[in-house]
Amino acid sequence: MDYLNDKLNELLFSLEEKLNKRFDFLKNEFISIRAGRVDTRIIERVSIDYFGTMTPIKNLANISCTDARTIVVNPWDNSVLSSIVKALGAANLGTMPVDDGRVVRLVFPQLTAETRKDLVKKVHRIAEDTRVGMRNERRDALDQLKKINNVEKISEDDVKNVEHDVQKILDDYIANVDTALAQKERDIMTI
Repeated sequence: MDYLNDKLNELLFSLEEKLNKRFDFLKNEFISIRAGRVDTRIIERVSIDYFGTMTPIKNLANISCTDARTIVVNPWDNSVLSSIVKALGAANLGTMPVDDGRVVRLVFPQLTAETRKDLVKKVHRIAEDTRVGMRNERRDALDQLKKINNVEKISEDDVKNVEHDVQKILDDYIANVDTALAQKERDIMTI
């Protein structure tokens, strides 16, 4: 019976791990969507070809915010300045980089009411995609439970308990998604 309990606990642990990865992905996507104030993490995922290796900009330069709408990228090696400008231009950030020979500046435009509404729609779409993915993980876990039940012949009470635990874990993560969505929506709509 301990072997069976280990299998069921592993199933729940695996589900929670997968849901956590999906929630982390959601948080990273939310970071990349600018609210009222720019965040340097918006450009951290942008990578450039540095001597044949794709390297994140954060590993090649000092990135800072000078005000609420401006990010300054100060490379440690000026030979990569043009590569940084190209990568930031191709990253579709909503602004074009300006190279002054020493640093790259990204000046983001002020958000209009229409832009804010579009960003809220985008955030809702990302959150809904995350919820759907989480529900798919629940379905996969329940399918695994059925397979284990077919092989091991688990009691009905144990099956119901595991199904309840799976649903409880999913509900907790969906609540976290809803909380993160509400916070991001508040950030975007705050002027």
